[in-house]
Amino acid sequence: MEMLGIGLHFEDLPLGRRFRTVARTITETDIVNFCTCTGMTEVLFTDLEFLRTESDIKGRVAPGALAYTFAEGLLVHATMQHTGYAFLEMDLKVHNPVFAGDTLHVECEVIESRLSRSRPGRGLVRTRNQIIKQDGTLAITYTPMRMIKCRGTPAP
Repeated sequence: MEMLGIGLHFEDLPLGRRFRTVARTITETDIVNFCTCTGMTEVLFTDLEFLRTESDIKGRVAPGALAYTFAEGLLVHATMQHTGYAFLEMDLKVHNPVFAGDTLHVECEVIESRLSRSRPGRGLVRTRNQIIKQDGTLAITYTPMRMIKCRGTPAP
């Protein structure tokens, strides 16, 4: 029986392919839970009076790491179930802050795609991922390299 929700295989990710994810709104609860879970208790994320009186950033700001991990979650559900085998490396740049109430989606472009020399049945794919806010503002750009399953490769 066919299983729905399987991710993209290496062959589905040629150089130049572009796609976007669905969106997700960042909530106050998301920020509190993320900071509590990770121990990111920096005053920038936990002290609203500091934000109001001392910070250059005004508003309920979310950690960049929260925005990045939410983007990864959107991508995992859309592209990597049963096919994403490893996250190998990335570069990341924060362009603009993300705040409670911002709705984010990810726009991806495949910028490198090649078969693995050391792992048969696997490909290496690098994407340029742009996290975009509801008003079109670019929040974060990151370029992960992932190991992806090739089509027809049996489970190990």
